[in-house]
Amino acid sequence: MSGVGVPLAVSLGDPAGVGPELIAAVWARRAESGHAPLPPFFVVGGARLLAEAGASRGLAIAIAPITDPAQALGAFPNALPVLSLPGEADAPYQPGAPDEAGARLALASLTEATRLTVSGAASGLVTGPIAKSRLAAVGFAHPGQTEFVAQACGVAAEDAVMMLAGPRLRTVPITVHIALGAVPAALSTALIVRRAKVAAAALSRDFGLARPRLAIAALNPHAGEDGRMGDEEARIIAPAVAQLRAAGIDATGPHSADALFAPRMRESYDLALCMYHDQALIPLKTLDFDAGVNTTLGLPIIRTSPDHGTAFAIAGKGLADPGAMAAAIRMAGECAARRATL
Repeated sequence: MSGVGVPLAVSLGDPAGVGPELIAAVWARRAESGHAPLPPFFVVGGARLLAEAGASRGLAIAIAPITDPAQALGAFPNALPVLSLPGEADAPYQPGAPDEAGARLALASLTEATRLTVSGAASGLVTGPIAKSRLAAVGFAHPGQTEFVAQACGVAAEDAVMMLAGPRLRTVPITVHIALGAVPAALSTALIVRRAKVAAAALSRDFGLARPRLAIAALNPHAGEDGRMGDEEARIIAPAVAQLRAAGIDATGPHSADALFAPRMRESYDLALCMYHDQALIPLKTLDFDAGVNTTLGLPIIRTSPDHGTAFAIAGKGLADPGAMAAAIRMAGECAARRATL
């Protein structure tokens, strides 16, 4: 359930990608047996597009146009609530064929969904997958949706921490969308400590872990092997672990990344903090690709997203799995419910 009778806001993502069809599919399976019912949500923009996307999967989706997020609660059991955008020209449904009109709709949907969540009209924000290059062409000046939402919340980029979460693993990349060759210079003890503290606080507040256990990965093979394969472990990472433990956080490491994600090791921690993007995302996507959620920690709002991209190549073909979208909506609702009790 979302927080205190307030629905979640869902942005469309790129209309030519799999986002719209997955939103439609998730609503169609909102009370599917074997899973907890999904919390009420509404989509921002794209009413006709969502109906057509649902039809591409053989789903007859009833659409309930709304003008206020509060109307979503009554409409949700029987129809997918869609909030009209001011002056919206609904983009045509062209799966696999992204264009400027679709990018503008995606940006308008993200902007309004974020605004409504920051204002409290929505209890959390679930963002559909976007094509960053397409959005950049229509004025999107951020590396990704995480940074966009952080700025809308007035939070420094360093304090908006990306966590990837699935049923079997949670990971945080300390550095994110930078070249692998730039990672060593970007790492610092202060950055690791800052992001680990944000993550520990969020795991306690939003995920109900009273004393979260953090495993800090090494950067180099064999954790540097006493300096023979690099000194970042001794010079940067180990001091960060020591500072975190001194602050009362249950942190261990640096752990050799080649063993950190084995089943026995995963039982020893609640979150693995990794030094770069692929070190965090490869194990998560290997274990939980169809149930992986990208959530932003350290914000005054709840924000989640399915941990996959637009998948233009399979859009409209009924091949995309709605599991990650459902997981993102469910996680946003659970986190919002916990915050509502604080």
